[in-house]
Amino acid sequence: MSIFSFIKKQFIDVIQWTEDSEGVLAWRFPMQDMEIQNGATLVVRDSQVAIFVSEGKLADVFSAGTYTLTTRTLPLLTDLKNWSRLFESPFKADVYFFSTRIQTGRKWGTPQPITIRDKDFDAIRLRAFGMFSYRIADPRAFYTEVSGTREIYTRDEVEAQLQGIMLATMANSLGASSIPFLDMAANQSLMAQQVKGDLSLAFSRYGLALDEFNVGTVSLPDELQQALDARIGAGMKGGLSAGKMEGFTKFQTAEAIPLAAQNEGGVAGIGAGLSAGMAIGQAMTQGMGGAAPAAPAAPAAPAAQEPPEARLEKLKALLDKGLISQSDYDAAKQKVLQQLIG
Repeated sequence: MSIFSFIKKQFIDVIQWTEDSEGVLAWRFPMQDMEIQNGATLVVRDSQVAIFVSEGKLADVFSAGTYTLTTRTLPLLTDLKNWSRLFESPFKADVYFFSTRIQTGRKWGTPQPITIRDKDFDAIRLRAFGMFSYRIADPRAFYTEVSGTREIYTRDEVEAQLQGIMLATMANSLGASSIPFLDMAANQSLMAQQVKGDLSLAFSRYGLALDEFNVGTVSLPDELQQALDARIGAGMKGGLSAGKMEGFTKFQTAEAIPLAAQNEGGVAGIGAGLSAGMAIGQAMTQGMGGAAPAAPAAPAAPAAQEPPEARLEKLKALLDKGLISQSDYDAAKQKVLQQLIG
């Protein structure tokens, strides 16, 4: 290198990050053709961490403070560059700053319903929304797992990755919990507490610490909410106490009739099931000290068979409402078509 080129070369005397951009979590100090001068100053402000990376290998990590860069303050980098004692010439290394401030007021939600098991309703699909806050707790892990060598990495980018992790973790933790949906809706802190523990473990893999996790609303899709409202309404009208079991039995019977299209023989095909249901209802009522409801009258002669077109329409309506599965619909549809074409 000529003397003229050496004089033109720029040296870095102070390395620092003022965090002048909102929402930036990781920032690479601009090196370009500049080199770090022996004895340069490194300034790491409160709620910051700086990492030196040499040829793709993580070296020294600095927390808040002011440092003079020598072999004594850069022991790992010194080893990577094979320096002995005090180095005299300038050197190059990538310097990354990380903001460790708590990122507060971040929103989360389930754009699509997630399906979970529920001890009251067997399986339900629910939506939930709320707020959470987090911070970078392990800059090394965050660098290797998330931000990498990007010049700038923002919280919007990391939260786009976290969204999928949060939804998957919520589905697993809520599905494995014993908290029924009605308790979740009544006390969202139960749901938040259950999910936060599992999310904290998932976040830690990426060098993040979950500070707060709150649930604002929990809701069902419209069709499931309507079915729940109908069930609650039946309980309010008929109840499950002695003397009111009949109301609940009538509600169950009315709910079962539209499903007759799935059963061979139409409405007559579910007669045995309804009789069994009435017997159970009698036993439950007697167990609660009430009088058993009167036995059902003998079923009347089956009416004329419903036209196949009408049965297919009912089947499609049940499928659209989520009351039957696709496999149930296909099986019942096949039976109706066989009757239609002989």
